[in-house]
Amino acid sequence: MIVRFPWRRLLPSLLACWALSAPLALAAAPRTLAAAPRTLADMAGDAVALPARVERVATVGAVPVLNSLIFAVGEGRRLANGLPDFARKPRWGYQTVFAPHTADLPRLQNADRTPNLEGLLRAAPDAVLTMDRASAESLRRAGLPALYVAWRRPEDVKAAVRLLGELFGRPAAAERYAAYFDATLAGVAATLRRAAPARPRVLYFSPATLTQPHLVAEWWIRAAGGESVTDDGRSIESRSFTLEQLLAWNPEILIVAGHEEAAAVRREPRFAGLAAVRAGRILVAPCGAHTWGNRTAEQPLTVLWAAKQFHPAPFAGLDLAAETRRFYRDFFGTELSPAQAREILEGGPRGAPSAD
Repeated sequence: MIVRFPWRRLLPSLLACWALSAPLALAAAPRTLAAAPRTLADMAGDAVALPARVERVATVGAVPVLNSLIFAVGEGRRLANGLPDFARKPRWGYQTVFAPHTADLPRLQNADRTPNLEGLLRAAPDAVLTMDRASAESLRRAGLPALYVAWRRPEDVKAAVRLLGELFGRPAAAERYAAYFDATLAGVAATLRRAAPARPRVLYFSPATLTQPHLVAEWWIRAAGGESVTDDGRSIESRSFTLEQLLAWNPEILIVAGHEEAAAVRREPRFAGLAAVRAGRILVAPCGAHTWGNRTAEQPLTVLWAAKQFHPAPFAGLDLAAETRRFYRDFFGTELSPAQAREILEGGPRGAPSAD
């Protein structure tokens, strides 16, 4: 016996039911997908609940550093805040070249670099990045999805970029950066092994305070074939010293973070007898997203630049301007002109960044 289903008689009723239910189902689907959060562990191991897709991210505290990490995975367009007051100076002008929309965005931190909670709550970013763990914890207590980004050792930059690769769903971009980092360092090390040059005595410092401001400088000076006179195996971020110590070290190369500092060194009579001053080897660290001598995603370029400065002959074949343009194109997604690359290598802009 064959049972025939009376589909023809029921078809109008089925279509009517579908017409009523389909719009409700379609309307509910996006909400269901958007409501599926994920959890991401920050660099302190704290689990942070995040939306499935991060569209807008705020940076607080060390904003130029954090922005550089975001640029390194090609996600500068996701930034939800402008630069804080301390970074609204010509030196950091390339921040708005790499992320032009940030020029019109509000500051989301106070003058003392603490988060502006009211502004952050109003901006409602999908994630907040900070290099201060206490700030991350307080922001999470206020209901903001804040992630702590740590940077104490050279390898931490790769871990930080990988964290952002996970945050934005771009793990391949993060791995590409890590591979470039390792290959660049390996290439410099191989050239130094072949040439075996004498290591010059180098000091990266703030002449106004007689301080070596950043622990990472001990690493990149050593990686580039120099001997940092302040490298005493410390674990703290900065190191102060006396004039007597400086004179005893007698560095052969001095590196500072800005043109004003370089001019101050040349004017200071107490520095006149230093080997670096007598030889005119007072260098200004390049500055793109951030000062290359400090913590920044541009650290592989720092090592290349320093190696060429310390040892011109072995690195004579290195076209640093071309390599700089490749880096910003391949990782930041920004095509710089030769004039812009030159401006970065010469210490960053002194006014508006070059438009050429």
